Amino acid sequence: MSSAIRDLKPSALWNRFADLNAIPRPSKHEEAVCTWLLQWAEDHSLEAWQDDVKNVFIKKPATPGMEDRQTVVLQSHVDMVCQKNNDTEFDFMTEGIKMYVDGDWVRAEGTTLGADNGIGVATILATLESSDIAHPPLEALFTIDEETGMTGALGLKAGHLKATILLNLDTEDDDEISIGCAGGVDLTSKGTYEPEKTSKEGTTGLKITVKGGAGGHSGMDIHKGIANANKLINRVLLEALESVDIRVSEIEGGGLRNAIPREANALIVVSEQDMTPLEAALNATKSDLKAEYKTTDPNLNISWERETTPDEALPEDVQNALLLALQVVPVGIHRMSSDIEGLVQTSNNLARIEVCCGNVIVKCLNRSSVDSEKWDLARSIEAAFTLAGLKTEQGGAYPGWTPNPSSAAVEMLRELYVEKFNKEPKVMACHAGLECGILSTNYPNMDMASFGPNIRGAHSPDECCQISSVAKFWDFYLEALTRTPKRS
Repeated sequence: MSSAIRDLKPSALWNRFADLNAIPRPSKHEEAVCTWLLQWAEDHSLEAWQDDVKNVFIKKPATPGMEDRQTVVLQSHVDMVCQKNNDTEFDFMTEGIKMYVDGDWVRAEGTTLGADNGIGVATILATLESSDIAHPPLEALFTIDEETGMTGALGLKAGHLKATILLNLDTEDDDEISIGCAGGVDLTSKGTYEPEKTSKEGTTGLKITVKGGAGGHSGMDIHKGIANANKLINRVLLEALESVDIRVSEIEGGGLRNAIPREANALIVVSEQDMTPLEAALNATKSDLKAEYKTTDPNLNISWERETTPDEALPEDVQNALLLALQVVPVGIHRMSSDIEGLVQTSNNLARIEVCCGNVIVKCLNRSSVDSEKWDLARSIEAAFTLAGLKTEQGGAYPGWTPNPSSAAVEMLRELYVEKFNKEPKVMACHAGLECGILSTNYPNMDMASFGPNIRGAHSPDECCQISSVAKFWDFYLEALTRTPKRS
């Protein structure tokens, strides 16, 4: 398991990753990993401190001969997305990630791996502890709560960092240099209803489940057309209503805002005499969905099983208004960029639905690299839920990172990539929420770029990190440190 990870090369990087993954570090619960980082710095005789929001800073002087180079910030976030398969027993608050080697990939047993952004953190630690890596003066910045609110980046004040260059190690393709990213805003729509008592006579409960979706990062994977389980369970219910009368008792689906929902379920009430036409309708929808998503979500499945008739259900008018609102809420790509080929400009992820016991909660994450369009799409989402009687609150808004193609740091990285690999890297903006845009608010003159190794399936239990790509990334990264320009 983790012992096999420690045998991988580069040894220092993978060993620090194994150390990190032994520590529970869900977003908003980074106390243990931050304490460990501070102790680690003390053990290595490095200056370290925390700011008001608990970001961790570690400084290391330049190696001999590099003292005249510009100071560089090495930046990664310490928290991880905590997602697991429904049949996996695992407590992210108390357990370390159980890793294994699968050919050229490192994976986790039924959970997210934490390579996003643990590989970046491990890279920085391996650099800080080294005695033989040439580097300029370094300021390591380990931010908290990147995945669920960008709290660490948003709370970082001016004055802590003196560097002129920042290298963010949170890009997930080893042939890309990221120079921009989308901003985002969390939308939470809430409402209440008075449940109605159900009739037990001649009725049955039926639990309908959508599962097996591919899932993934709601920014980096949004262009892939992956099934959104919340959207699909709503479609199942609406198509069932076209054939028979059903009453919804509960809907529960999805999880974190930044993960495309893989699973969702609904508990309904139906007359026994309508079971035959209902099952025909469900089978028809199931057949359609499996055909529509056979390429992107080959394991997608819709199933149902009888349960005891629940005591309560939504009033019919509330039910219908909610299902129609969910139907019209935009999901996936809203608009592609007309300026940067292949870049998703604006999107929305219908991330979480909770309907039960008189309460409705719907959570979305709306992303865009154009701030005005982000707010306009947010208005559309709010409008849909307002018509269903829900009130929408905005939170966690953060700015995008405006691309700077003339960046000296980006050009240095581009030239180095061509020199080492004899081809041009993809210098591009991404649709994920990198922290650089926020960090530049208080450090506007800092030159920033982002790169990293191949990570696939981030924000889902399929997350994996390519071993050969980490070696490629490490070699490129070490050479980049030596290319840091001199101070003017």
